[in-house]
Amino acid sequence: MRCVARAPGLAVLLASAALAGACAWQPRTLDSATSQAPAESSQILADDGSLITSLHAEEDRETVPLSRIPELLRNAVVAIEDERFWQHNGVDTKAVGRAIYADAREGTVVEGGSTITQQYVKNRLVRSGRNVRRKVQEASLAYQLEQRSSKERILELYLNTIYFGNGNYGVQAAARGYFGVGVEQLSLGQAALLAGIIRAPNRTDPYEYAESAAARRRVVLDKMVSLREISPVESQIAAAEPLVGPRQGQERYPAPHFVERVKRFILDDARFGPTPEARQDLLFRGGLRIQTTLDPGKQAQAERAVARVLSEPTKDPAAAVVSLDPANGYVRALVGGRDFFGGGPQSSFDLATQGRRPAGSAFKPFVLAAALEAGIPLTTTYDAPPRLVVPLPGQQWEVDNYEGQGGGRLNLTDATVNSVNTVYAQLILDVGPAEAVATAARMGISSPLLPYPSAVLGTNDVSPLEMAAAYGTLANGGTARAPTFVTKVVGMDGTVLYEHEPAQKRVLEEVTVDTEIGVLRQVMDRGTGVDARIGRPTAGKTGTGQEYRDAWFVGFTPELVTSVWVGFPDRQVSMVPPTTRIQVTGGSWPAQIWQLYMAAALAQTPVRPFPVFRPPGPVPGTAVTPGVPERPVPTVVGMPAEYAEAALTREGFGAERRSRPSSDYPPGYVVSQTPEAGSPAAGGAPVILDVAVPSTSVTVPDVLDRSPEDARQVLSGAGLAAKVVTATEPRSAGSAARRGRVWKQSPQAGARAQDRGTVTIYVNPR
Repeated sequence: MRCVARAPGLAVLLASAALAGACAWQPRTLDSATSQAPAESSQILADDGSLITSLHAEEDRETVPLSRIPELLRNAVVAIEDERFWQHNGVDTKAVGRAIYADAREGTVVEGGSTITQQYVKNRLVRSGRNVRRKVQEASLAYQLEQRSSKERILELYLNTIYFGNGNYGVQAAARGYFGVGVEQLSLGQAALLAGIIRAPNRTDPYEYAESAAARRRVVLDKMVSLREISPVESQIAAAEPLVGPRQGQERYPAPHFVERVKRFILDDARFGPTPEARQDLLFRGGLRIQTTLDPGKQAQAERAVARVLSEPTKDPAAAVVSLDPANGYVRALVGGRDFFGGGPQSSFDLATQGRRPAGSAFKPFVLAAALEAGIPLTTTYDAPPRLVVPLPGQQWEVDNYEGQGGGRLNLTDATVNSVNTVYAQLILDVGPAEAVATAARMGISSPLLPYPSAVLGTNDVSPLEMAAAYGTLANGGTARAPTFVTKVVGMDGTVLYEHEPAQKRVLEEVTVDTEIGVLRQVMDRGTGVDARIGRPTAGKTGTGQEYRDAWFVGFTPELVTSVWVGFPDRQVSMVPPTTRIQVTGGSWPAQIWQLYMAAALAQTPVRPFPVFRPPGPVPGTAVTPGVPERPVPTVVGMPAEYAEAALTREGFGAERRSRPSSDYPPGYVVSQTPEAGSPAAGGAPVILDVAVPSTSVTVPDVLDRSPEDARQVLSGAGLAAKVVTATEPRSAGSAARRGRVWKQSPQAGARAQDRGTVTIYVNPR
């Protein structure tokens, strides 16, 4: 058959359709095109099947007559979307000619040319698809509509139905949603912003992509100037207006940042539609059932932990938390900021997945893994001076330890437990910076990593999601799994549109994992992570950014891995008094959030030890006495004493108990062991188990800003001893006035400490 134009104004467009092979097209009439399947809300479901939220098919819309829509908004929309709207008959032949050339050259529809009338027809009557056949159908219906309706009526229909993003359909909903005013009250700058959003509502979302939205508003204003609808001065004034107001009247639901990640999964994946518009339509009107990995209980516990520690929202920094199951990568909880719904234009920015900051010493486990994979044993020792100057090509790299600590030589275990920068600076040079960052990438860090020696100190920017995934590789025995948010998507008719296919890749040897977990357990038993202990087997690492601008704690049990970041989201600010209530390190607020969350999240989960991945034989790099069979001592710290004894017996060791007062472990749990986990010992040799018994604890008083003598007296009155360390306070507001006075204490005020225990106080030199 041959293609025949049913309307005289469509000959040019139909000719282009013939060139593109669309001769099988049968034109529709305007009446036949209006019959569509009813829209249905999509549902986002938690892992247990409960409803998180519905993405409503009912559009946020309020129809207003054209007479109530200000002329400046009408002009802005026509200028940027269809400047010849008042002259054409539904199809702009000039724009079509330009599009035909581009489409014929590419063999598909690559350029627009749609008029306002065509857009209305496509959105209300045709709805999906982007091919030449669909464009011809759209043009035919647009021509028919122009024969039946006035230009004013078409523009009114268009402005009341077009999508402006964030669930706002039509100009009235958009005006109220973005600015909190009726459409009649819109300013020129506001009208230009709305007109600019129409082309790409997702990419010019003023809340999420403020720079893109502002640039698009500028394009609209420039176009209006070129058409002589406004003056250059009016354009400049409008461009200086605030971009958008706070979010208006949003429906609240759990885990909003998690929900946004799920939305993006649908909207950014071509499997759910050939165009962004088609995917948007499917998500909000297609009746999807989206099964996710979220655990509602753990989500609530994560939010409570953040709120308890960062208890002064107007002053405290923000936090991001990601918690996932290392066995499958399922994200169980995600906190991406303080208040998604009421925190202002930046509140929807997801600090957990979009935010990237320097990892500090939380990056060191990746370098340690690379070293172990390269055959460098834990027994390797390095000089550990307070400061190290490393000569590099064309420069010198100056490395300082935290608070000037250091001295002597340390093996890799103690250097990790105490997070000694000067040792790790030497280690990364032995491993090679390129191999170190490549190991981090294999473990789960997807952000670009620069292979500089300073990478060992966490100078590369990473996200909390990536850190959770990378540490999850250790918890999963060296097998990496990508973080997963969505497990299944089912269409309105029951068709499975997507189903998660688990994928994993071994990236570390089991002996490497076993050795490193033993070290990271000691970080929490006796190192920088002691404040994160929860009375069960745990492993983790602290991280503190340069000048205390970022603070991290990332840790895991056999069942769950969680990363916590604390910092100011909109700028890098040193988190020291008086900006913050305390000097924030990875071992303070991040560790406390981790401890509160993990204790609650695992309260109903039976305690179990880390699996022993290491094959029989000694730990790599340790000495073995000839003729005496030896094997590595298993990890039993954090286990009930009875379980620990049984585990040792199964491995061929004896066990001896001794009591140790502890406020960190429940009575009857193993606090420490001798020999340490991973150490080689002869079969049958006894392992000494320090088992927790109740201890008398006291509350640590606040001794900041006191003289050392006053601080000792206050601590003594509380039943505590004082250890005085003379160290210079990092420069901050008021530091000069604290000469000869306490500027830091550990444990911090309000913490519980064992009776007759010791509090370390840091005093500025006089």
